[in-house]
Amino acid sequence: MTFKRDGSTVPFPKEKPMKKFILIPDSFKGTLSSIEICEIMEKEIRKQFPDAEILSIPVADGGEGSVDAFLLAVGGDKVNVSVKGPLFEEISSFYGVIDGGKTAIIEMAAAAGLPLVADKKDPLLTTTYGVGQLMVHALENGCEKIIMGLGGSATNDGGCGAAAALGIRFLDREGKEFIPVGGTLKDIEKIDRSGIHKRLKDVSVFTMCDIDNPLYGEAGAAYIFGPQKGATPDIVAKLDKGLRHFSNVVHRDLCYDYDIIKGTGAAGGMGFGMMVFFGSSLQMGIETVLDTVSFNHLLDGTDVVFSGEGRIDSQSLRGKVVIGVAKRCKKRNIPLVAVVGQIGEGIDDAYGLGVTSIFSINTAPESFEMARPKSKKNLTTTMDNILRLIKGV
Repeated sequence: MTFKRDGSTVPFPKEKPMKKFILIPDSFKGTLSSIEICEIMEKEIRKQFPDAEILSIPVADGGEGSVDAFLLAVGGDKVNVSVKGPLFEEISSFYGVIDGGKTAIIEMAAAAGLPLVADKKDPLLTTTYGVGQLMVHALENGCEKIIMGLGGSATNDGGCGAAAALGIRFLDREGKEFIPVGGTLKDIEKIDRSGIHKRLKDVSVFTMCDIDNPLYGEAGAAYIFGPQKGATPDIVAKLDKGLRHFSNVVHRDLCYDYDIIKGTGAAGGMGFGMMVFFGSSLQMGIETVLDTVSFNHLLDGTDVVFSGEGRIDSQSLRGKVVIGVAKRCKKRNIPLVAVVGQIGEGIDDAYGLGVTSIFSINTAPESFEMARPKSKKNLTTTMDNILRLIKGV
């Protein structure tokens, strides 16, 4: 209560309660998933603001976990499908559908992921054919939009396997049709698109791609990502040569010259294949997520947005999760708090791009190996302190 000069009293003006939070963190690679981070953040918010409205939007980079992240964020269903795995074996795979079944979310790792080959890694032999089968199933079940997530692949076939599953024919010098893999890209003599799935012309295809590597060369698909897929130096050279040959045939037969475009080297050249075979655009993963969940609309009435990633540094300014979210928050004048594992160099410009403040969860200068087991506890403590500050303001 406060007193007026005449002795009467009036109540203090009521403070606006902190009632709406949006949680949209990237994963802390090798430590905590985006979903786990959202759960911890929400639990701590509830302690200080029990009645708050909290929207969790876990973010995946297009690799393993992308489907689950989208389904948790906007609701939908998981569709189970039997397809060919990376070594042409029959496997049980899946994709997600949202928007009442109109949009399919496909993570290529579900049909061509590195864990699926176990100890049989060989990018000369692996295929994206099963990824194409997932696309076919989505098309034939009424989907009008496909969002493809690239990441975690075991392949280096330039997306030719997926293209073959959708009716594109690859012919060798003798005119024989075959499904190219990394080791046989060099044998492609002609590409025939005349038999491509008819529904593709009525469907929009978007590709989540967070790397900027070109198709071939020292910074390309084979040299940068081949070794983690089992390629020796000799095999890397063969894969790169195959990608160059494939690109030349595409340029001649399909009149596309996309090989040097940033991102075409993603997932063993799948970025290139998505563009030339399916007319897809390559988008930063966070922009695809924000558009898909109608983030601009969700910001209505929001008091604070929490984001984060394992490490924020100068590379983050190129469009990763925190900055992608911050730019949209800035337009609405909504605070964006970044909670991260590590704070690197060159982050000053982040504040001008919409980041309000940055907090590291690490409580002591120690190695990642030592800090990793404490990540959940450290995140909990950091969120508790931030929320106590917000409540007290």
